Amino acid sequence: MALIRKRRLTEQQQRRIQKQHQTRQEEIDTSNDLEGLVVQHYGRQLEVQALSAPNPHPEKPQVKTGEPEPFWKPIEVGSIWRCHTRTNLELLVTGDKVKWQADPNTGLGIITAIHPRTSLLTRPDRYHKVKPVAANISLIVIVFAPLPEPAPTLIDRYLVACADADIPVLLVLNKSDLLKENDPILDLLNEYQNLGYEVLITQTSGDLSKLAQRLDNETVAFVGQSGVGKSSLINIIVPDAAQKTNIISENSALGQHTTTSTRLIGFGENAALIDSPGIREFGLWHLDLEKIDAGFPDIANFLGHCQYRNCTHTHEKQCALKTAVENGDVLARRLDSYLRLIEEITDAQQKS
Repeated sequence: MALIRKRRLTEQQQRRIQKQHQTRQEEIDTSNDLEGLVVQHYGRQLEVQALSAPNPHPEKPQVKTGEPEPFWKPIEVGSIWRCHTRTNLELLVTGDKVKWQADPNTGLGIITAIHPRTSLLTRPDRYHKVKPVAANISLIVIVFAPLPEPAPTLIDRYLVACADADIPVLLVLNKSDLLKENDPILDLLNEYQNLGYEVLITQTSGDLSKLAQRLDNETVAFVGQSGVGKSSLINIIVPDAAQKTNIISENSALGQHTTTSTRLIGFGENAALIDSPGIREFGLWHLDLEKIDAGFPDIANFLGHCQYRNCTHTHEKQCALKTAVENGDVLARRLDSYLRLIEEITDAQQKS
């Protein structure tokens, strides 16, 4: 089979094509743009909640007697619309505030612009590319429970990601009715509280008024291992959320993934909940070493005080971090998490 050589465009041709593309985009009339909020993502399409309505509202077509009634969807505040995006926009995610236009004749819309974000939570995907998860989050709730058994290293990863995104954190110990006497998980909770993190204890089927009050006026992302009760908590706080839940596998004791896409759910008057798919491993290879340090403020205080500038904090005798652990100023498991992440980042940089 003969090979067909791909035609290479000259710089002039590329500039002409780019100009034509830009002209087509500018031809879209934005005078009728509405305010909207991305509440769910479906590949190339998104669901947008209308935050404003047109004035005047388009009139419904009149039909003659005997003719079929045409499709018509009124543009009302709070209504949900399936939308495409203009090709020149960056990748949109749940929580983005946008400008958009609606077509009542089809029930579809097009997103024309995006408002500046106050925050953006990202994570690497399986293809080692940085993937945005949700935007404009004001609080991240990290949920863990006695079952499935909590993974402190995973919690530490979440905390590093939150520090990188500059988003406050609330640690929630859920399913407290499963706690045993002197349960080690309580020590884990106290450790994080002593590090300065806000904590709260809940029961999935118990009184969640304290949690609901804390979430008021916040746009919240729930993260944590699958099976810890994130969706169940949301179902109680927002009864009409209709989030699906699954029972933990008795054989593996691992939670089954129940949420397939990140979804924003209105809560109260000025709050929203964002439920994201369960994550068993939170990769941070895309962060540099300084950002990892910032995610461990308890350890960062002692960095730069070792005898050797290139100290590995593993076998050196005059190591400030090891001394801090011996003196009780740094938790041994936190140092292990930190060193594991540093090794992971270093290996990733060497392979790239």
